[in-house]
Amino acid sequence: MPPKTSPAQDKASPESESTLSPESLDTGAFARNMLTVGVKSRQLLMDFVSRTAHREQAAPLDPLNISGAMLALVKAMSGDHEHVAEAQTQWWNNFMTLWETTAMRMLGGEAAPAVVEPAPGDRRFRSEEWRQNEIFDFIKQSYLLTANAMQEMVGKLNGLDARERSRVSFYTRQFADAFAPTNFPFTNPDVLKATIASNGENLVKGLDNLLADIERGQGELSIRQSADGFVIGENVATAPGKVVFRNDIMELLQYSATTDEVYARPLLIFPPWINKFYILDLRPENSFVRWLTARGYTVFLVSWVNPGAEMAEAGFEEYMKGGIFAALDAVEKATGVRDPNCVGYCIGGTLLAATLAYMAAKKDDRVHSATFWAAQTDFSEAGELSVFVDEAQLDALKAKMDSQGGVLPGSKMAGAFNMLRANDLIWSFVINNYLLGKQPMPFDLLYWNSDTTRMPEKLHLSYLRQCYKENALALGRMTLAGERLDLSKITVPAYFQSAREDHIAPAKSVFKGAKLFGGPMRFIVAGSGHIAGVINPPAAKKYQYWTNDKKAADLDAWREGAKEHAGSWWPDWDKWLAKQSGGKVAARVPGDGKLKPLGDAPGTYVKVKAQ
Repeated sequence: MPPKTSPAQDKASPESESTLSPESLDTGAFARNMLTVGVKSRQLLMDFVSRTAHREQAAPLDPLNISGAMLALVKAMSGDHEHVAEAQTQWWNNFMTLWETTAMRMLGGEAAPAVVEPAPGDRRFRSEEWRQNEIFDFIKQSYLLTANAMQEMVGKLNGLDARERSRVSFYTRQFADAFAPTNFPFTNPDVLKATIASNGENLVKGLDNLLADIERGQGELSIRQSADGFVIGENVATAPGKVVFRNDIMELLQYSATTDEVYARPLLIFPPWINKFYILDLRPENSFVRWLTARGYTVFLVSWVNPGAEMAEAGFEEYMKGGIFAALDAVEKATGVRDPNCVGYCIGGTLLAATLAYMAAKKDDRVHSATFWAAQTDFSEAGELSVFVDEAQLDALKAKMDSQGGVLPGSKMAGAFNMLRANDLIWSFVINNYLLGKQPMPFDLLYWNSDTTRMPEKLHLSYLRQCYKENALALGRMTLAGERLDLSKITVPAYFQSAREDHIAPAKSVFKGAKLFGGPMRFIVAGSGHIAGVINPPAAKKYQYWTNDKKAADLDAWREGAKEHAGSWWPDWDKWLAKQSGGKVAARVPGDGKLKPLGDAPGTYVKVKAQ
């Protein structure tokens, strides 16, 4: 669950007084720095060749099956000359217009309106040089024309089915993003300014940063997104509480009450195991946990183990029994309440939904209500993560996990998520760290984003295959512990939160899944994306959310009758949740029940680092 944007480019530009004029360049110092860059680059290349020569024989050359997507593109282009010719003609006409306006500008004429502008939210071309300097303006517009033409052609080509088109479009965008002029020192005015101002010292420092990142990644590039300075339990994940239960799969945290009275029915939260739980408790001012305790809820939160090879064969069934069922038993021992309200976030919500279907089959009523934050149960329109799921990639993924003792390294999952926001989460740091030679700024959200977790092989492959590839949960073809799962048998009250700009759990996908449930349901759409759409404290007064109590056939119809509300969706959920939570009782203290504290929150599992 990667963040939507990065502050790296905000801090990337040199001081405004820097210019592109080479007059201040110290040629001697510049030559020495370039020699240093050359020597270190040669060693870097030799190390890369050596690692490539000794790479594992079983490791596939194309684990993402990019070649398959490109072959599909070539085949479609060869069979659809009309759209290819149309795209080429349109691109040529636009390019000639750009050439004409640039030539007139260079001859002293007035600047004409741009042929193409960066898309809203594209942060790469914010430097004034991209507009004021006709050469850089020409480079920028030439790139945008070409990148846009590539994407538009892929969108129109005949001969691609929906899945192929999604994959081809995704990798076409990755290619275009990688070759943006901002990513190269001689076509990025900010980098040129820094190079002249520092006599090339920025490139030396950048190469040192690159080498350090490769060393930290044990031979693979591991881009730093945030400076050090965060310590779990000291300046992130600081809400007071206790670990009240622990097994091989999870620790259960019970947070201290901050009100004299609390709701009788506690709240039990299952975050995703793809990331660590403390996105819900980063800082006091944006801590969802602290907000909930302030509203009078007794909050229990699962902290999943960062698994090693010993958990390679753990799957959905093990996470259901050792995660959800064990937590339900522990909450009952701690509070005496056997049917708490439950929350599932992202894949934690998928597990919760599957478990509720299993419980419905078993007539098990230990969950009073269920809330789903950005969680999918119908994966027929699951967004861009689907491009990583085909047989070739699943085979490559299995080979990788087998070579790692049955777990997927955390860096591999982080890399996939970062690709969804490549300009913000990859290329902005390439520019800042390696071309400008700067250190990333300390940023708690990006520190959390890079604090990765490993995935057990059985669990991860079954999730990708059964959910993303086969959509088995939605179609009633998934089984757990011998029971076929039917989401329509789930009759507990359910609240579904989605986000308008969520590329990981698209709102359309969440809506389709919500309609599969058989009980009373409330669905809302929040502003922003997968992280900020969920973590949006009311005090921030940011974004908005939409509600519609009428039934609708699909999300488009739902949106037509939806009402927009300013600010956070949390108060709407609080109003709904309070009705599910019973009356008030005296505030609970962790350890007062049958479970004694095992240590302070945030516990020990969250502090285990993935390798």
